[in-house]
Amino acid sequence: MTNQNLTPLFSLGEFGLIERLTGNHTPVRPSTLKGVGDDAAMLDYGSNMVLVSTDLLIEGVHFDLTYYPLKHLGYKAVAVNLSDICAMNGTPEQITVSIALSSKFSLEAVEEIYKGIYHACQNYQVDLVGGDTTSSQIGLIISVTVLGSAQKNEVVYRNGAKENDLICVTGDLGAAYAGLLILEREKAVFKADPQMQPELEGMDYLLQRQLKPEPRYDMVKLLKEKEILPTAMIDVSDGVASDIRHIANQSNLGCVIYEDKLPIFQTTYDQLGLLKIDPTTAALNGGEDYELLFTINQNDYDKIKDHNDIHVIGYMTDPSEGYHLISKSGTKAELKAQGWDALKK
Repeated sequence: MTNQNLTPLFSLGEFGLIERLTGNHTPVRPSTLKGVGDDAAMLDYGSNMVLVSTDLLIEGVHFDLTYYPLKHLGYKAVAVNLSDICAMNGTPEQITVSIALSSKFSLEAVEEIYKGIYHACQNYQVDLVGGDTTSSQIGLIISVTVLGSAQKNEVVYRNGAKENDLICVTGDLGAAYAGLLILEREKAVFKADPQMQPELEGMDYLLQRQLKPEPRYDMVKLLKEKEILPTAMIDVSDGVASDIRHIANQSNLGCVIYEDKLPIFQTTYDQLGLLKIDPTTAALNGGEDYELLFTINQNDYDKIKDHNDIHVIGYMTDPSEGYHLISKSGTKAELKAQGWDALKK
């Protein structure tokens, strides 16, 4: 086979590759209720469902040790996995951690990573039950697998949204991306002049959103308290535009998002302006917010309308209407997915 006949991975993108590798695989075990294609797999071992999800964090791709404290990195590696279980409306319970290390790491450095891992475990009451360690020639690699549980009738998939369902998001958007841009700016300044001190005053919230995200398990519990079962749900890892399209695609629907309903903190808005980044673009495509994006029946609106941490940002439509963003001026434009894709150029 010549090189001319080989298919570059970027032509498929991350999700195209996943579909190519797994789309023809049919589970044979009766306990496998949901395999590849959602935030977590679902296994049936009795009255409760077992949820399983795995994520990789790779140095130079997902994090930069120039500005990433090792303790924060360990915490984030766990947090982003717990978020996947939350997105299935489940309870995270155990994790395994596998880590590959290059020779530049000392024992003390590895212990710092694990301090962050154990801190996340303590915060969210999950147990570290196993894993693996090995060497690496390309830097640090961390892989975390999380196991969770959920009642059969309470699991929420991406494909359950219905036409006219309301689209909701928790928390605020764009702050993690703003934090990343600030860190990258200060790294560039440091490389140009190592004597320069970083300008990070007043940036605590934005930096925390990037360096130490928190899964919204509190919102999972709140929705249960309010007796709301979302019709579909996903966590905001790749950006709202990409993630709502996952829900729409798998639910065979279209969607409408309103620009003026996107929750953006004033600090985020101001800093993005200084960085000459459009706040709406950051909110829709920045990613790594790890908020919950979900749909609910309109009958549940009164239960959430006064909650200041849940925001209705749009609604689901007939699939023929496609995906659209209504601007603040009322202009209708295509909602394009420009968020993180690990394999795109």
